[in-house]
Amino acid sequence: MDDSALVEQIQRGDQQAFTVLMERWQTRIHRFAFRFFADVDEASEITQKTFIKVYQKVDTLDEPGKFSSWIYRVANNLCLDELKRAGRRKSSPLEAWVEQMEASQTPAKKLETKELGEVLQKALLTLPDEQRVVIILKEYEGMKFREIAEILEEPENTVKSRMYYGLKSLRRVLKKWNIQNEYLNHD
Repeated sequence: MDDSALVEQIQRGDQQAFTVLMERWQTRIHRFAFRFFADVDEASEITQKTFIKVYQKVDTLDEPGKFSSWIYRVANNLCLDELKRAGRRKSSPLEAWVEQMEASQTPAKKLETKELGEVLQKALLTLPDEQRVVIILKEYEGMKFREIAEILEEPENTVKSRMYYGLKSLRRVLKKWNIQNEYLNHD
């Protein structure tokens, strides 16, 4: 059963359908929040808040076929609210990339890759939140610009612009930190 059918069942009062939908989406929302905050506890809290909000507001979703965009929008808004509330900036950890790189490397190369991942993580801290979330959704969640635009309720060209300027800023920061291209381009 697809998400839109589950949403329709939930809107008719089917609690079991909500459980199925939550189990289907819990890992994705947790992963999104973790990449946004780089903290397991905060990611778990955002995941829990997202599903509470979904439970409370699912009856207001007019187009069940747009559930995926809607749930990411809810999670993104909660992440941004948490950043404002806490008055701090968090990074996207790039851990999956580091783990992938480390899998087939010698111990010395693994250490080098881990250090590079930490540098990239710190560089992401320099980005404005609206650029960082686009990079997370595009590069980590594998979404299309159209999908990201729908989630953020922004024009697609705005999303593309945020991606472009975010990546440009990352390059500038890495260059300023004297990170050599050979580290960024190795297999």
